[in-house]
Amino acid sequence: MLSHQLLNEQISSSKATRQLSQRAPLHLHHAVLQRLPSHTQLVSPPCKIATFLLQSLMQLYVASALQVFSAVLIAVGIYAKVAKESDVVDKLMADPALLLIIVGSLMFTITFFGCFGALRNISLLLNMFVGILVAILILQVTAAVLGLLFSEKVQERTEQLMMKAIVRYRDDQDLENVIDFVQKKFKCCGVDSYLDWSKNMYFNASDQNLSLEAYGVPFSCCIRLKNETVFNSMCGYETQKMKKGVVSRLIYTTGCLDEIVWWGKQNLLLVGGMTLALLCIEICMMSLASVQLRQIQSVQQKRKQKGSKNLCCNRKS
Repeated sequence: MLSHQLLNEQISSSKATRQLSQRAPLHLHHAVLQRLPSHTQLVSPPCKIATFLLQSLMQLYVASALQVFSAVLIAVGIYAKVAKESDVVDKLMADPALLLIIVGSLMFTITFFGCFGALRNISLLLNMFVGILVAILILQVTAAVLGLLFSEKVQERTEQLMMKAIVRYRDDQDLENVIDFVQKKFKCCGVDSYLDWSKNMYFNASDQNLSLEAYGVPFSCCIRLKNETVFNSMCGYETQKMKKGVVSRLIYTTGCLDEIVWWGKQNLLLVGGMTLALLCIEICMMSLASVQLRQIQSVQQKRKQKGSKNLCCNRKS
């Protein structure tokens, strides 16, 4: 009899423990929900998928990739700016270091608004994020339309900026490196032709120019041979005095503006695909942020309605 009673007690205790183990997660779940911060309760259940996509996309891609990239741009720009000489031209179009600092700072600020606003459900930051993206999208579309309608004026303006860059060659180390990279990459020299380098004070084609580089062009204009082991950095000296048939064997004679335009036409699908991908990312981010903003507003309205109902019930009672 005793053994039978012990067996019954063990069975009943095991059933009780099972029931407790099954109910425990529910109690813990309710306790955790009650202890969650107020900002996490702003999102209603139908918006869990959109919120998860928005938070993961902004946190992983925008926060980790774009913020790191923008921080690198700022660091490189500051380092280049500090490492320069004191007599550097401080204009935006002629100073790549300053351009890096400004672009990096803007990217970091925009991504911070989107990431922090999505993680903390802050409507103000999300509105600022969406507004900035809308403004950037409008500017991009406007620039593309104006570029197509006034392509000749855009090309003339680009030519003027490139001519100013040639005039300031040797005055800014960063600008000099950019020009050398473009001439090496596109295998060109000058803006329209290699004779444009006569507008630079160091390569000016005049007898009054006492520079050793007079009548010459930079080394980045030189044609490099495949089997060349030692590069002759003085290959562009006095090339403006030579005949065109002789010059074409030593340096590139075509201008960089025509080569860049030709490269853009040849790689139209690549340029268009990159532009379209950027637009799609911007539209996707704006859409997700707008969805989260609507859900936050709807939940806040429901809370206000519940609060007003509770006040009415309390007054009646």
